[in-house]
Amino acid sequence: MIGEPNPRQTRPGLLRSLIDRFGHLVREMSKFATVGGVAFLLDFALFNVLTAAQGVEQVTAKTISTVVAATLAFLGNRFWTWRHRRGPNPAREYALFFLFNGVGLGITVACLAISRYGLGQVWPQVFQTPLADNIASYIVGTGLATLFRFWSYRRFVFVEAGTPSAPEVKTDRRAA
Repeated sequence: MIGEPNPRQTRPGLLRSLIDRFGHLVREMSKFATVGGVAFLLDFALFNVLTAAQGVEQVTAKTISTVVAATLAFLGNRFWTWRHRRGPNPAREYALFFLFNGVGLGITVACLAISRYGLGQVWPQVFQTPLADNIASYIVGTGLATLFRFWSYRRFVFVEAGTPSAPEVKTDRRAA
């Protein structure tokens, strides 16, 4: 019909518009996921070696494995994921990265502690097992912490030059 848009003509335009608008975010998320995946594997392996082979208590082992993995993640994110957003003050980035990573650690350790010491008191045969520890820590805890970390690193740590670290308040002068 005349006057109706051709779906074949509007779809590429819409796709191009979405890529132009969100392509950089998809690339950042992909790099963040790659760095996080490598750090996750290190965290997982170290946690299980510490608990199974070394006899370290679970929450202590999780804290150690997360700190080691976070160091690797900082280097990967600083020099690869957000290398285009590196600021002039790496000490600030490093401090903020580890502050927010500490919150992420708190999220994962809280999930593990709730499972092992909270739910484990009610159902020890279910929640005080290596499988339950790994599910609570690596699936639930890491999933929630990853969402928090991506948001906080992008928002506060690796900020583009000229980007304010807090939203600016706009006032409407006409309303007065």
